[in-house]
Amino acid sequence: MIYEVKNMKKAADLFENWQESLIWSCLQGVMGRIYGDSGENPESVMALLGDFCYFAGKPSRELALYKPEQCKKDFVIMVPQNERWAEMIESCYPEKAKKVTRYAIKKEPGIFDRERLQQAVDGLPEGYSLKMVDEELFYGCKKLEWCRDWTAQYETYELYRKHGLGAVILKDGEPVSGACSYSGYLEGIEVEIDTREEYRRQGLAYICGAKLILECLERGWYASWDAQNKWSVALAQKLGYHFEREYTAYEIWGY
Repeated sequence: MIYEVKNMKKAADLFENWQESLIWSCLQGVMGRIYGDSGENPESVMALLGDFCYFAGKPSRELALYKPEQCKKDFVIMVPQNERWAEMIESCYPEKAKKVTRYAIKKEPGIFDRERLQQAVDGLPEGYSLKMVDEELFYGCKKLEWCRDWTAQYETYELYRKHGLGAVILKDGEPVSGACSYSGYLEGIEVEIDTREEYRRQGLAYICGAKLILECLERGWYASWDAQNKWSVALAQKLGYHFEREYTAYEIWGY
């Protein structure tokens, strides 16, 4: 049987200081949930937030196959702690699991060049406006499929004001690019960055990313970055981040 974990100290021990902000969000009780084979003394744990699911501890087939009742998604990205968990995921989802490579970016507070980032923001092309996410944008973005992840993990604007942040570029009043918080934790956010297809390759994502980092610095927050592809790695490096390592994940369709 699978339970929602209440003993966060035990769960934190099993995650072994995994440097992933979405796990921190769950452990801190900010957003997301942790499940395990026991609520108080688990040996196997799973941190679930949005599209991401992280497995740690003793590999458990029951946990790997578990889908919480409130989870309505048909897609999830599963991240194994080690090779044993990877083998478990593959055995549980032989037809559904697509093995992919993702790219971890180093978490290094204090490395950002504020002057350079401000120069990027000041380079906003004529005809565009740059705005921080307010209540109107918060709910508006939820209705747009291409950028709904900017605010989708926050149930209310009040939660977003407390643990979220976003910089959006508008064209004729409509969002065309943005760097926002996919999720939040006590010390910062996880960055989600997207540009509408017809507005790509104009440097808009770079400007949004620079603005978001500057706003995080003003709050004493850290803007954590995890890259889905090498384009995202390159953008992160342009903003001042450093690449750390590749890691394996599994995209599960029909979850």
